[in-house]
Amino acid sequence: MRHVMLLTTGGTIASTTNESGKLVAGELTGEELVELCGLPSDIKVSIRSVLQKPSVHINTNDWLLLKMEIDEAFSDSSVDGIVVTHGTDTLEETAYFLGLTNVDDRPVVVTGSQRGPEQTGSDSYMNLRHAVYAACEPDLRGTGCVVVFNERIFAARYVKKEHASNLQGFNAFGFGYLGIIDNDVIFTYQKPVKREMYQIVMEDLLEIGIAKVYLGMSAATLRAILQTVDGLVIEGVGRGQVPPALVQPIRSAIEEGKPVIMTTSSEEGKVYPTYEYDGSAHQLEQLGVILGSDYDSKKARIKALVLLASKQPLENGFI
Repeated sequence: MRHVMLLTTGGTIASTTNESGKLVAGELTGEELVELCGLPSDIKVSIRSVLQKPSVHINTNDWLLLKMEIDEAFSDSSVDGIVVTHGTDTLEETAYFLGLTNVDDRPVVVTGSQRGPEQTGSDSYMNLRHAVYAACEPDLRGTGCVVVFNERIFAARYVKKEHASNLQGFNAFGFGYLGIIDNDVIFTYQKPVKREMYQIVMEDLLEIGIAKVYLGMSAATLRAILQTVDGLVIEGVGRGQVPPALVQPIRSAIEEGKPVIMTTSSEEGKVYPTYEYDGSAHQLEQLGVILGSDYDSKKARIKALVLLASKQPLENGFI
């Protein structure tokens, strides 16, 4: 019989409804969630409640704990794959972290729900059921971490929450989904060409921040952010431009040894040194800014955290 390990962390999928009709995320244990949702009878599912939190309460220490749980689960050769249940607000971030740090070929599947198990029309039941089937699907071996949501399978690298409440909560703009689940059958249409995996050697992750650029942004604002972080991802505009006032604080941060990575607010397309003027990606690259390819700011932050924790050079990581 196929064997899947279910690791639960809370979120809407593990929520209850209070007396005022509001959802309280992360209230259910893994066992309670399974009792409500039910699971396939033809697959053995082992359950471990790792966390019980709204996903916006999860931090990088929780990531390291979850990684340890995954490593321990995969030490059992009978386990075909792992399902992680998670709140949707930060699901894409945790999924990508797990995708970069899990070195096993067996699938890690992250799922959640937009509606709680007790709500009318909840997607908790089907998303969890589909995730279990995906976790033991041979075609998904070697794919890394994937997100299963609303009958679709997404690569963690590109998946994003596209809607705050709709059941079609996730998408991968410009890249599409890897496959679908139809009547409990997995259909895989494509797989990533390259899989990146890193061995973390640091006990703690550094503090990498994100600054979103906007028209007229002041140097004082950027300096205030830079004072609180070990490194920074800047979400620039277009090909990776910033207002000229931001060049000096960026230069100072790099001189202090803080890594600065440039991404773009555009949904598709890469950061590239196309222009030559104050604040252009070309000028910033000359100062030592790392051009972040087509990463969005949140994924670039996670990539930087993992590279630094693995003692890998950032420059090579964003090609």
